[in-house]
Amino acid sequence: MHISEGVLSTPVLLTGAALTLGGLVIGLKSIKEEDTPRAAILAAVFFVASLIHVNVGPSSTHLVLSGIIGLLMGWAAFPVMFFALLLQGILFGFGGITTLGVNTFNMAAPAALFGLMLRSGVNNKSLTVASVSGFICGALPILVSAFLVSIALYLSGKELLNTAKAVVIMNLPIVVIEGFVTMFCVQFLRKVKPELLESYALDAGKDYKVPV
Repeated sequence: MHISEGVLSTPVLLTGAALTLGGLVIGLKSIKEEDTPRAAILAAVFFVASLIHVNVGPSSTHLVLSGIIGLLMGWAAFPVMFFALLLQGILFGFGGITTLGVNTFNMAAPAALFGLMLRSGVNNKSLTVASVSGFICGALPILVSAFLVSIALYLSGKELLNTAKAVVIMNLPIVVIEGFVTMFCVQFLRKVKPELLESYALDAGKDYKVPV
């Protein structure tokens, strides 16, 4: 969901930059030393996944994998996505530098929000509850991100209204795909590495194991 250079208005760019700066401060403070390798791996996964995109006017649609990033990193989704987007902008010209703040916020904020909200769900003793929570955690961030992109476009010019609508419509299949991808990732992690999910449970004070 990269928005290209020269499309957004200055107020939208400044607002996006300010919001992302706040997210980066919180996210960087939340990263522990032992989390650094995980953050690097997820940034690389996001970098590769979002390189495969389909242009939609001044924006694009592609896999984001924000759901699993939000689950495993929480607020740290901001620095994870920021540095990946920065490298994409510098190396390949995807998105841009001036739009970096808006692009980061559009994808990282929903990832962090739903990742935090649904952590207890994916750690539920019921595999069904965990699977549904995983699907929601993968699907809703993409849908919300698409709406955020469309809002940013619309606020930058009424003439971009049709493009804004197209962004939401074009991302609907991605919503479903990301939902299933995240659900399968949750099911896989519960079997082979449940501590990755347990260590970030909202009620971390409770020392319980996810049944396999």
